[in-house]
Amino acid sequence: AVAFQQRLIDFPFIFRHYKTLEFAAQVLQIISGLQITSWADTRIRPEDVTIRRISGALTNAVFFVSCTSPVKIPTILLRIYGPSSGSLISRPRELHILHKLSSTYAIGPRVYGTFENGRLEEYFESTTLTANDIRDPLISRWIGARMAEFHSVDIDVVAVPSESGSRKASLKEAVSSWLKSAHEVFALPTLKPEVRLEIDLPRFEKEWKIYEKWVSQVQDEHSGSAIVFCHNDTQYGNLLRLCNHTFQDDHRQDVIAFTPALDRISETPPLQIIVVDFEYAGPNPAAFDIANHFHEWTANYHTSTPHLLDASRYPTFTQRRNFYTAYIQHSNMLVKSADDPVFEPSDLDQLVAALDYQVRVWSPASHAMWAIWGIVQAREDVENGVVEPEFDYIGYAKGRMESFRKEILDLGVVQR
Repeated sequence: AVAFQQRLIDFPFIFRHYKTLEFAAQVLQIISGLQITSWADTRIRPEDVTIRRISGALTNAVFFVSCTSPVKIPTILLRIYGPSSGSLISRPRELHILHKLSSTYAIGPRVYGTFENGRLEEYFESTTLTANDIRDPLISRWIGARMAEFHSVDIDVVAVPSESGSRKASLKEAVSSWLKSAHEVFALPTLKPEVRLEIDLPRFEKEWKIYEKWVSQVQDEHSGSAIVFCHNDTQYGNLLRLCNHTFQDDHRQDVIAFTPALDRISETPPLQIIVVDFEYAGPNPAAFDIANHFHEWTANYHTSTPHLLDASRYPTFTQRRNFYTAYIQHSNMLVKSADDPVFEPSDLDQLVAALDYQVRVWSPASHAMWAIWGIVQAREDVENGVVEPEFDYIGYAKGRMESFRKEILDLGVVQR
């Protein structure tokens, strides 16, 4: 039996109460049930616990839980699932993936245990990247190398048994399954009629079918469209830079064994970058994962309008090429050979150009997936008539849908 599959309590956390002693007492109750050794000191009281909410998390509420009295104890991470996330994510599947990634590849955090609407995870001494950090050329190369490593994971190892051997793109399944929930949101009487007209789900479904047929004709698995294990949500908030990248136990040392190609770039290796939050992870074209990351360059979730993307911040070709070069040099799919990983400039230019085209091909799919996601996430706000939501999911969905339609027009998928 796997410990983290056990449900520890039957009542949910209400994240808005996280500043109360009652909330801290609930956290301690779970920690006690899990028998986390580092937190076993019976002198710890709720008033000794510090709980800090992390901004920028859109699907869940995420908190750092720490204690410095009576003794300093390693921080742990508390994740409380969003109220609408059950319509978007299979939690048993997510936990299976987390366990396999952590135990087999030393990727991502260990899960200590679950409760009715969340879980406790391993915390890394790190700083979360910012919207500007991912634009830094060196950090961007680290991310490219780390993504190539992630794409090298054996899909069959991390897949749940029922999905073993499957090479279907999970983004297509997500759009298909989420549309049902999106239609339910659009059927709510509290949704503004102009929102229904502007997003126009029936029109989107027709456009999506046309796009699916088109992409099947232009995708090239040898240039970036091969189905690999993807993260599917590499926004800056899910990328951590370790404060000290000297690992403290054998579990994390395994990362070094898993990345023998790290010496291909003569600079500090990307072990400093840790990827977290695997809720949307699954098989997809590699180019889709890259395209999705590039769209996250246009986002800043720490402004007064976090739902708005700024297309002017999309990476230039020079910035994309910088990312591609690191990705290609670390990729099991595109690397020249293990014995001779050095490319001639002309060879590298051809690989970059081909990969860049495939990224452009899959770019509309990112907009489509997150547009439908935004509608589903908006359900609680729409039902309760929230005028000024913490995050404007409907506004986000409108922007993503507009970008989807612009890109399929620019690509010639549909005509004006």
